Amino acid sequence: MTQPEPWLRGPIPGIPPLLMPVAHAMVMAREDVERALAGLDVDALWSKPGGAASAGFHALHLAGSLDRLFTYARGQQLDDVQRAALEAEKSPPRTSADELIRHVHATIDAALDQLRATDEATLLDPREVGRIKLPSNVLGLLFHAAEHTQRHVGQVITTLKVVRSLGAED
Repeated sequence: MTQPEPWLRGPIPGIPPLLMPVAHAMVMAREDVERALAGLDVDALWSKPGGAASAGFHALHLAGSLDRLFTYARGQQLDDVQRAALEAEKSPPRTSADELIRHVHATIDAALDQLRATDEATLLDPREVGRIKLPSNVLGLLFHAAEHTQRHVGQVITTLKVVRSLGAED
């Protein structure tokens, strides 16, 4: 029997109760990305079926956007390294699946550490997003980070199904 989804496994140690759904989404994303990318060759990872974004792009983008959204949740703006990473997402290097899995894991681990350090009393504190400082709050950013991450995990899985089906037709 396989393990239940993370949200059915109980609390994650150190995560504040109101942030548990975000943490569960992060753990699920980590597991799903690893399962989807494990053993995948570079050509399949970066294949763009029908001109769609590659599974590699979606994995790279979910890590980058997670880092950026959690930066805003801390009340900070992006630094030069983050802006450069965002720009690099437009034409990413063809890294291996293992390297991409490690990157996603590290980003999610950092997000979980930040959740552990987040005081629930700050969840409604205002935050500014981007150079034009769009209004949000800590909770809104953390929730959006979770749903945005899950959206791109779904794209990784779906894109790879298409890539594999096209490969099976050759």
